[in-house]
Amino acid sequence: MSTYPPAPWPMVGQMWLSLFRVKGVAGHPDGIHGAAFVSYEEGSSLTYSELLVAHPVRSDEHGRRVSISNIWVDSPASMLGGRELWAIPKDLCDFTLESSHTGPLCRTEWSASAERRPIAHARFTDVSRAAVRLPFRGGTWQPGIAETGGEERTATMRGSARTLPCRGTWEFAGDGPLGWLRGQRAVASVRMAGFRMSFG
Repeated sequence: MSTYPPAPWPMVGQMWLSLFRVKGVAGHPDGIHGAAFVSYEEGSSLTYSELLVAHPVRSDEHGRRVSISNIWVDSPASMLGGRELWAIPKDLCDFTLESSHTGPLCRTEWSASAERRPIAHARFTDVSRAAVRLPFRGGTWQPGIAETGGEERTATMRGSARTLPCRGTWEFAGDGPLGWLRGQRAVASVRMAGFRMSFG
């Protein structure tokens, strides 16, 4: 059985995030949804790759946060910890990651698939490694799932990263679990390079 570290999790790595304006998609609220590939690297509580989709939520009790609607990782320990600690509905999938550098310019290509069926593919170009490190803070709110006995859960994240806008292009498999994002308009993309954060 997989085990996971206690909360909070100190994490370091890289994130590539694009924001999509979604409207008129059944089962998904209108508004901004963020899709991100993340690489959690050495120095983290767990090292793994991740693909997630989240949207902003707000309540009087918890304030402004994001709620993760879809998420995959390639670490059984991360999947179990995410579900039991924070009600984050992580599933497992396979990833490929290729990256190259020319001076400050970085080109990155990601793909994710489950049981050999594509979920998403993305390409990014950025110079974020040359950015100034800045602090960030945020949080998640998740409705209850079976692993939490139906209880909703929140988590706080705080840290710093070298963040700049980047060029990002995405392809979502039409018959995959993110097919509802296919054809939606990306309004912005950013790269968070060398982030260091506490999650939980």
